[in-house]
Amino acid sequence: MARDALLDAFPEASMQNVSLARISRWRIGGLADIVLRPRSVEELCAMRAYLLAQGLPNVVIGATSNLLFADAGLRAVALQIGNSLGKSAVKVTGTDITAGAGVWVPGLARRVMQAGLGGIEHICGIPGTFGGLVCMNGGSLRRGIGENITHVDSVDVTGALYRRDREACGFAYRRSVFQGNDEIVVSAGLALEAGEREAIRRVMLTILGNRRRKFPHHTPNCGSVFVSNPGMYADYGPPGAVIEKLGFKGRRIGDAQVSPEHANFIVNTGRARAEDVLALITGIKTAARRETGYDMEVEARYVRPDGTLVPADCAA
Repeated sequence: MARDALLDAFPEASMQNVSLARISRWRIGGLADIVLRPRSVEELCAMRAYLLAQGLPNVVIGATSNLLFADAGLRAVALQIGNSLGKSAVKVTGTDITAGAGVWVPGLARRVMQAGLGGIEHICGIPGTFGGLVCMNGGSLRRGIGENITHVDSVDVTGALYRRDREACGFAYRRSVFQGNDEIVVSAGLALEAGEREAIRRVMLTILGNRRRKFPHHTPNCGSVFVSNPGMYADYGPPGAVIEKLGFKGRRIGDAQVSPEHANFIVNTGRARAEDVLALITGIKTAARRETGYDMEVEARYVRPDGTLVPADCAA
């Protein structure tokens, strides 16, 4: 069988019957039939070429920061991009940085600060890998990492490597071309600014302090569930404030709960199921549309058993 051959082809980088709940930041999900963890860019290229040739459905996951796995698990092959594509993969050349996709974002922020470079302090508290951050144009304080990107290296479904400069990456608020072109980010370059290390450190500590006060840290969650809409922000405020005004703060279905600390987070208080989270998201979206006229965009992505990745409000 093709799946058995896949395990034979990559014996040291493959695992079977993996609990998605154990690797998910939401601690939700059934079993994944096969998870591949490439140990190098070259192995990732080989895996992508092999999966295409064998016609095996697959989905890319990183630190799972914005992913909700199905209760039924995952039949498609999961490609997990992690530390193996990030170890010792931060290079500093003057005010320019290159980083591998598996680099942990808070660690990258610290490394940049230690080099006396500023410009990306806003990412210091974001739990996730650098590749996922680039793909989502992630950031905080209404900023995105795309502002500092110089180029991005990626691997397509055939296993071929590509390099795009910033203008070709389609960066917009929480958007990039990598969300729809089936390419996997493997590294990227950043242009930063020389600064005073202690001053940069103070800015980061302020950001981290604010995040700790506002956001839930002791219960599993995927981060922000809804994207901030500029029009809604101007009329009604950020998503968390809107959700709180709608009366959803603290509301729960099963063990999934709209966080009492910040309403734009849904937390797992015990044994939450994906269906519980999806029900809360649907309820919030419906109420927001009725009361404000705005259709709240969901940042969290739902991973169907067949590997299809869709916005969590499109899971049905």
